[in-house]
Amino acid sequence: MSDGKQRSLSTSGESLYQILGLEKGCSHDDIKKSYRKLALRFHPDKNPDNPEAAEKFKELNNAHSVLADLSKRNIYDSYGSLGLYVAQQFGEDNVNTYFMLSTWWAKGLFLLCGILTGCGKLKPTAAGEGAEPEYVSPDDLEEEIRNNPDNDVETPTIQQPSSASEKTQLIGDAHRKYGDTYT
Repeated sequence: MSDGKQRSLSTSGESLYQILGLEKGCSHDDIKKSYRKLALRFHPDKNPDNPEAAEKFKELNNAHSVLADLSKRNIYDSYGSLGLYVAQQFGEDNVNTYFMLSTWWAKGLFLLCGILTGCGKLKPTAAGEGAEPEYVSPDDLEEEIRNNPDNDVETPTIQQPSSASEKTQLIGDAHRKYGDTYT
């Protein structure tokens, strides 16, 4: 990493163990002991003139932070650094779902469902059969309501009452018109 190149994401989940000098099935105590030993050896305060020691110390911290956390370690053991990246992007709970949905059979299933459900939508419809209605603007509807003498629809009130007395008068008018009696 000191040459500026980024490592590719692996799916094997072994390189963090190699950084700490351990095998994949080691215990939590083995991880802690190995980290402490190597951290003391490569600490930047103990190696002030060695920039490679500082880089190694950063790698050790990263490896320890992943392997010391049980959930991150399980993800790393199962899916490698790619699994850690997916957990960072989508959450630790969604890692298994992500990898299940990225299998060849899940992709094939999605493709098959898309083909089966999408074929009917690709057919062009004739002008008379199931065509979408034309757009009618609200202004045209209002004009039609005003110009139709047989229309029983009243024009809507578009102004709010400005005082309490007007509001009371409107309520009283409505009661008289529709015969509502509220006590």
